[in-house]
Amino acid sequence: MAIIAIGADHAGFPLKEQLKAWLAAGGHRVIDHGTHSTDSVDYPDYAAAVAEAVRAGGAERGVLVCGSGIGMAMAANKVAGVRAAVAGDPDVARLSRQHNDANVLALGARLTTPTQALAVVQAWLATPFEGGRHARRVDKLSQLDELRKEQAAHAAAR
Repeated sequence: MAIIAIGADHAGFPLKEQLKAWLAAGGHRVIDHGTHSTDSVDYPDYAAAVAEAVRAGGAERGVLVCGSGIGMAMAANKVAGVRAAVAGDPDVARLSRQHNDANVLALGARLTTPTQALAVVQAWLATPFEGGRHARRVDKLSQLDELRKEQAAHAAAR
């Protein structure tokens, strides 16, 4: 089983708790990066924590939940090495793994029921990366991470 980092904002908190329990019951080790209530919080903080756990190798994959999944994915994708995908159905989840080697999944609590979200997570966790022609494209995503680092270093040197 996998080590999964999980996080949510206030809108995603109830669904995160359900997914966390399901993942743990399925034998996964779940590292909860918050939030721990429905009190209003800023989603980038939780997306960054989960994304950093994945980037650093403390978790194999990450699951994020906010109202739509969009903000969480945007924030997580700012972390080098993270490939976060928003998925609202199992087919999109599978494709995000097969073709893009997504290592973070973002879900919209206001757009998916707990049953749908569970099916999405199950499909995403069960699907391997196909490699092949897709590996070249994922490598290009990594090159964009390196370009961003070089640009930041160049800007800092000015």
